Amino acid sequence: MRIALGVEYDGAHFCGWQSQPEKCGVQDSIEEAIMNIANQPVRVHAAGRTDTGVHALMQVVHFESEVIRPLSAWVRGVNAFLPPSVRVIWAHVVDDDFHARFSATQRHYQYLLVNQPTASAIYAEKAGWYHLPLDISAMQAAIVYLQGEHDFSAFRASECQAKTPIRNLTTATVATHGESIVFNFSANAFLQHQVRNMVGALIYVGNGKYSPEWIKSLLAEKNRTLSPPTFSPNGLYLTGVVYHAKYNLPNTQRQLNFIR
Repeated sequence: MRIALGVEYDGAHFCGWQSQPEKCGVQDSIEEAIMNIANQPVRVHAAGRTDTGVHALMQVVHFESEVIRPLSAWVRGVNAFLPPSVRVIWAHVVDDDFHARFSATQRHYQYLLVNQPTASAIYAEKAGWYHLPLDISAMQAAIVYLQGEHDFSAFRASECQAKTPIRNLTTATVATHGESIVFNFSANAFLQHQVRNMVGALIYVGNGKYSPEWIKSLLAEKNRTLSPPTFSPNGLYLTGVVYHAKYNLPNTQRQLNFIR
């Protein structure tokens, strides 16, 4: 039987999603917890591999189980064996052709940036931080150049193993929420560090170092060395994954909420 799970986690407590020899990945914690319910070793496959420090409001995973358990066991039962920084939100039986990664058609990310003179104590590991005022209008003009299908070589990590740098960004927006700025990105898939690199470049536009058209030139140059350093992972959230309606999954998309 193939089971899909919707998972939330605080990435500050892990060395990324992927399993590691020292068992510090989110995957390690989830596989161990599921094993306690399934009474057998399991391998969990995720929609995307988030980096160290990156959070997930909605990660989708799947695994195989030879034993039958009520769906509540795959939620409350698994959660009983997970650390407080990881939670299963829902469980759903899926057809054998479902794959958390390869069946996904869209991924959604949000980046939360605190823009104030001093770093936030409360959001120290939950948001990025930039101390100087940022021109939101300039960043909104610049982010438009990222929309659509492009070669994103200027925004991929040097160790990125993707076969192609071509990605199609269906959403790329930025807006203010009080003293915070939220970036929204949706695409068929993302390159390693792509979102953090795009945010870093947009901040260089917002602080006046470059004009909005600089983003367009970075895309054209296709040269990572011309782009700013990779920005902090703290404010990056995987917020949703889209699948075909035939799988009849529970809600696979969430959003950052702001207290007014």
